[in-house]
Order: sequence, then C-alpha cells, then structure tokens
Amino acid sequence: MPDTLDELLTRAKEIRKDILKMTTEAGSGHPSSSMSAAEFVTALYFGGFLRYDVKNPQWPDRDRFILSKGHAAPVLYSAMAEAGYFPKEELMTLRKLGSPLEGHPNMVRLPGIEASTGSLGQGLSLGVGHALAARVDKKDYHTYVMTGDGELGEGQVWEAAASAAKYKLDNLTLIVDRNHYQQTGAAEDVLNMDPIDGKFTAFGWKTQVVNGNDMGEVLKALERARAEKGQPTCIVSLTHKGQGMLKLMAKLGDLNFHGKPMPAKYLDEALAEVSSS
Repeated sequence: MPDTLDELLTRAKEIRKDILKMTTEAGSGHPSSSMSAAEFVTALYFGGFLRYDVKNPQWPDRDRFILSKGHAAPVLYSAMAEAGYFPKEELMTLRKLGSPLEGHPNMVRLPGIEASTGSLGQGLSLGVGHALAARVDKKDYHTYVMTGDGELGEGQVWEAAASAAKYKLDNLTLIVDRNHYQQTGAAEDVLNMDPIDGKFTAFGWKTQVVNGNDMGEVLKALERARAEKGQPTCIVSLTHKGQGMLKLMAKLGDLNFHGKPMPAKYLDEALAEVSSS
C-alpha cells in the first residue's frame, strides 16, 4: 500500500537526514542538489507511482526512474535503501573505494539504477528510448525522468523534447527540479531558460508548475501526469536548493552550497533543522 501523506513527509525527512550524513561521512558530494528533490523522489518510490520489485530489479514490467541530474545520487540511494534494495548501513559507503554507491549512479554497479548519469543533458533522451520501447513491446510501464534546471541549457534536452512530443509519449513524465542554482551560480544568470513551462508547451508537452517541496502538490501533480493521454508531461518543480537546511546555509553565507558536504561540526545543527522543518 502507498504511504499516507504523513508517512511520506516522515520519509522525506529521513531521506534528507541520510543525504546529510552520507555526504558528510564521504567528505564530498552534493547534499543541497539532492535535498531539493526529496519530495518528488519520496513520492515516486513510496506514494504508489513507481512500480518496482526490489527482489527483481530487472522486472520487465517495472516503471523506470532516470535521475538525469546524476550528481544528486544521494537522494536516489537513500530512497532505494528505504525501499529495501540494499541495507541502509551501506549508505555510509558513499563515494568510498569499492562501494557501488558511486558519486553518480552506475547501473553496472547497483541493481535498481536505470541509467548511468552525471554527464548532464542525456537523461531525457534515455527516457524517450524507454518510453518508445514500452510502446514497441506493448508494455504499460511509465518512465519518469528528473533533470535540473541548469541542465536545460543542453541542446540534447530539446531534441529529446521534440521527439517525445512527435511520438505522443504519454507514458513519459519529466520532472524539472527548478531549484534556481547550478554549479557556477544562479541558473537564471548562467543561462535564463524561463519560461520553462512555456517552452515545453511550445514543444507539444502538457505542462504543470508546482511547489516541489510541498508533498500534497507533488502527489496531485503525479496523479495528473499519469492520467494524461496523447502527450508527454513536464512538471516544473519549484524547489529550494538545500531544502531542510536553508537557515544553516544562510548562516554559513552560501545559498547554493553546490558540490560540498556539510562540515562535520555543523552536521548535528543541520539534522536538527531537518527534523524541525
């Protein structure tokens, strides 16, 4: 049975705590990029939207989730551990020599990963391939792809967007984690892609704009996406990078906090903020 709203909210907090703990333990990683996506990833895995079998990761009828923003791997690993793909204790091996929990998802090393990502801009093309394969194989599985907003500056994304619309892939949902930051600064300053929803609408997609850190809105958005017929769906998920530790990030003078772990001396403060958020 899918989790209730309260259970999903609790899971999202636990996932955020795991993200903080594993990246601090590793001494590297992307906690802020992972934490902005926690609601959508939690809803997919535990809200009844993603069909999967942890005992049979290659089940042909499973739904697919492709994390195109592969640097946010900690949010995916935490959800997979919660789901039972591997013991939660293994989260603390993130980025350590020999661990399958690499800095970016590696489908060869970790069962349950649908695509090896991290070279940005490729995930939606992979998702189009999965969605087309479902049609050819007469399967009813759904493919979800999550990109970052900075990633939309890659031309390959728009080739994939055009293809998805051409083939009317209503079994494909794109979630854009619109957290307003990328590696070198604010996404709008690096390359302003607004209006994101307007661009996807022009390409022939059904679009939604939601508060991606509001679990109730996330659930409704995914329900609408699954009900859509005749065209793919793009959900622009308005989020905050580092959601759950925003006060601490402000205190430390960095609202982007890209590609670095929370220093160990601040970890307890960060975990306490997540618990109270």
